[in-house]
Amino acid sequence: MPDTTLSLEHIIRKSNITENAPLLILLHGYGSDENDLFSFANELPEELFIISVKAPYPMEPYGNAWYAINFDADKGKWSDNEQAIASRDLIAKFIDEVASAYPVDRKNISLLGFSQGSILSYAVALSYPEKVKNIIALSGYINQDILLNDLHNKDYSHLNFYCSHGSADQVIPVAWARQNSPFLSNLNINHTYSEFPVGHGVAPQNFYELRTWLANFI
Repeated sequence: MPDTTLSLEHIIRKSNITENAPLLILLHGYGSDENDLFSFANELPEELFIISVKAPYPMEPYGNAWYAINFDADKGKWSDNEQAIASRDLIAKFIDEVASAYPVDRKNISLLGFSQGSILSYAVALSYPEKVKNIIALSGYINQDILLNDLHNKDYSHLNFYCSHGSADQVIPVAWARQNSPFLSNLNINHTYSEFPVGHGVAPQNFYELRTWLANFI
């Protein structure tokens, strides 16, 4: 059973390794919950210890969010950046907690996020690179307003990013995602970027590619 004393509610899939297992943390999108991305678990390498997290802000009538979005605002969306920063720091704290609570390797921690979870994965890795090793960022973008300011003073040499987006995404424009690669290149961060002919979702070929990528880096 998961440790209910930790900062965020979550569910787990244990590794077939009993000590120092590579850890994968799943961060769902806006309006979803911890069960969504957990459907990936059975298709991922058995040596991974997998934790799927529930975002902290409940929505009506169901689902959760990492931060509020006003879809009627200018430019189509307005993000509550204060809530997003709070969630960024809560995830960073949660990473430390699970590294102590479970038999995982704190030097081999990966984040996999979709949409809002992807935006938060970028923010955690770029703000606290010492806490993670690999990032799988699906259908998201880098929100520079929720990053710490001293990016160029941080050590990103160990990080690896897999980034992907749907070229027909109607929720987060692909133009936003195409800015991720230049941003990461400017920080000399190792990364891969792929596009798939889908909307706001994960195509089967996208999943197969990210699974192969992850297996090579854990």
